[in-house]
Amino acid sequence: MSDSAYFIRPAQPEDAAVYEKSPHLAVATPALIRKHLFETRIANALLAFSGSLDVPGEAIGFALYFFNFSTWTGRPGLYLEDLYVKPEHTNKGIGKALFKELAIIAQDKDCARMDWSVLKWNQPSIDFYEKCLHAKAQDEWLGMRLDEEGIENLKNITM
Repeated sequence: MSDSAYFIRPAQPEDAAVYEKSPHLAVATPALIRKHLFETRIANALLAFSGSLDVPGEAIGFALYFFNFSTWTGRPGLYLEDLYVKPEHTNKGIGKALFKELAIIAQDKDCARMDWSVLKWNQPSIDFYEKCLHAKAQDEWLGMRLDEEGIENLKNITM
């Protein structure tokens, strides 16, 4: 997707990003991102840049995603792990353009749905998802997580 103000392309190994509200919680390094996006191919990313393909500017947004599988639908799904647009570039259609590219990818991979999570405090994003994208909150699901210590402990669970 491109126009005169910005363009979107798949991420390349030299690309990296940090989430602005919680950099102290991030343990991702450029080496880890390169490994899992470009070597093991666990995840994929799209980047939005100011400028054009011919004269690229700065990175102004990204979408990081991976594929899952639903036993309910019998088809893959696209899970959006992170979507970010720099604050000074919001309300310019960049988030919509990233979602449009994700929709094209999801259809190309025969995905039955796209899922993502949003932090409860992020009301502007919630409003965008519900009003502009017509996404529906999944109130019946509760997110669960094991961190690295929890995964290690799970290996020793008694039967």
